[in-house]
Amino acid sequence: MRDTTNDCTLAARAYAPAQAAHVAQVSRTVLYEEIAAGRLTARKLGRRTVITDADLTAWLNSLPTVTPGSRR
Repeated sequence: MRDTTNDCTLAARAYAPAQAAHVAQVSRTVLYEEIAAGRLTARKLGRRTVITDADLTAWLNSLPTVTPGSRR
């Protein structure tokens, strides 16, 4: 029988900034700039900074959409 106690099939509920940057496919610098600008919510857990999956998803969904013919 396979041990599934450390199975990573469940989505993470919160990320460290480096993990959130990896998931969103942006640099850590961009992530921290978005936090500083107030566009991405980060939370403190003791000394740790965490970004919830819901906040990361909301931020990604708030980004502008690409329109046909636009270059950016």
